[in-house]
Amino acid sequence: MYERMLNKMNIPTMNEIQETIGKAALDKLNQFESFLMELYDLHRELKFPFGNNYGWGYKYSHKNKHLCYLFFEQGGFTIFTQIGDKQVSEMENKLVLLSDKAKSIWSSRYPCGEHGGWINYRVIREEDIMEALEFIKIKVKPIAVTNK
Repeated sequence: MYERMLNKMNIPTMNEIQETIGKAALDKLNQFESFLMELYDLHRELKFPFGNNYGWGYKYSHKNKHLCYLFFEQGGFTIFTQIGDKQVSEMENKLVLLSDKAKSIWSSRYPCGEHGGWINYRVIREEDIMEALEFIKIKVKPIAVTNK
């Protein structure tokens, strides 16, 4: 487990977020957001969800649909998203194209529903961004770029 921003009473400033995740992770976070903006009508909120163990992070939504959470951690961040039962078949088909890391993350998901669940994808490499996006694109289909 990586150290997160767990003080609910201290709403973090952008400087505190940057100091916590570091420059390399901030660059990846900005890259992740850029990709999300290309795919969705993106809305971002600073949140402290799920009780005291997850800490501060961003909640990303597309219109009224939740896309994912991104939790700030010392030296990085983790993306959390949920794949519902209706999306499991598509997810399992997509897994053959993804890395062993993505397959492991899917197989160790936190159960939700009969076969779906929450995945926790810690972004370390740029390739991790693209794989995390694949989970999100299964959860909520991207809009056509021309519809923006």
